[in-house]
Amino acid sequence: MAENEDGQEKSHDPTGKRLEDARRKGQVPRSRELNTMAVTLVGVAVLMLLAHPFGSGLGDLFDGNFRLTREELHDPGAMLLHLKDSLRAAFTMLLPFFAVMVTVAVLASIALGGFNLSAEALVPKFEKLNPIKGIKKVFSVNGLMELVKSLAKFVLIASATVALLWSWSADIIGLGRLDPRVGIIQGLDMLGWAALIISSTLILLALVDVPFQLWNHKRQLKMTLKEVRDEVKETEGRPEVKGRIRQLQRELAQRRMMEEVPKADVIVTNPTHFAVALRYDQDRMKAPIVVAKGSNLIAANIRRIGEGAQVPMVEAPALARAIYFSTELNDPIPAGLYMAVAQLLAYVFQLRAWYQHGGDIPQQPSEFPVPEELRHD
Repeated sequence: MAENEDGQEKSHDPTGKRLEDARRKGQVPRSRELNTMAVTLVGVAVLMLLAHPFGSGLGDLFDGNFRLTREELHDPGAMLLHLKDSLRAAFTMLLPFFAVMVTVAVLASIALGGFNLSAEALVPKFEKLNPIKGIKKVFSVNGLMELVKSLAKFVLIASATVALLWSWSADIIGLGRLDPRVGIIQGLDMLGWAALIISSTLILLALVDVPFQLWNHKRQLKMTLKEVRDEVKETEGRPEVKGRIRQLQRELAQRRMMEEVPKADVIVTNPTHFAVALRYDQDRMKAPIVVAKGSNLIAANIRRIGEGAQVPMVEAPALARAIYFSTELNDPIPAGLYMAVAQLLAYVFQLRAWYQHGGDIPQQPSEFPVPEELRHD
């Protein structure tokens, strides 16, 4: 296993942040063998496909430059004019080939690792001039792999060349007995196929080099346990700090919730374990909303503040538990509790009218209808 400078084992896969930081620095997997194979193979194939147009174009160029009139021979500017016309014709003829090669070179280079333009990679690093580090790279995994690839490339190309010469020996010797024009055409055809076959051997190198580059890129970015922990602390914050922030957030939310208790129309209790404060404005709300809720100590605090603000409190255990477990803070009650809460609010409004005007004391309903699916007994 790889180790860092502190001797710790790098056994953990790189995190997303580690990969993103490396990409920002220009460190992405690249395969030179894939690029070489694609450019060479496609280049030879395109030359073979365009052999006839190229041959005709070159013939026209030679014909136009070797057939000179008497006036052109005595005109000093005629040669420059021929040169300009020849360059324009050659550029027009070779433009499709250049366009294909540039496209293939770009696509092959970004096929592994994707497109990545990094300004940090352009900054000169003087530690790369350190001869000791250079020697270490020679004897590293990368250095060994480059040596193996070079030897394999030599063996593959040499073997393919020897095999072609051996199988085509009779045809090559027979070229000398052919008509010069026919011999040249056949020789060029053999040369093109030989180049294509020899270039195809690079596919084997690319098939080996691409997985190696992916594995080596991941190996170089492996992390120690300490690096993983430090990154987690950096990205997510220290656990004690996060805990303190969550505690402050809970306290702030609870303080805001308690400020809403005096504005409630009624507090429904369990009577001691749960307390839920409801508010209803028939002009602005479609249904009553929960402005505060809590259990145990928070419930006691809600009841205490409610008593101080003279908010009516109704003991309805089943209804209190149903609202507590089914409704989030500042949300309207579910439709299944509309009937029960309507009876509750009717009783509260009657109680409020009795406080103001006197008369008969309203009787609290003995039970509020709570659907079975909303019960939490």
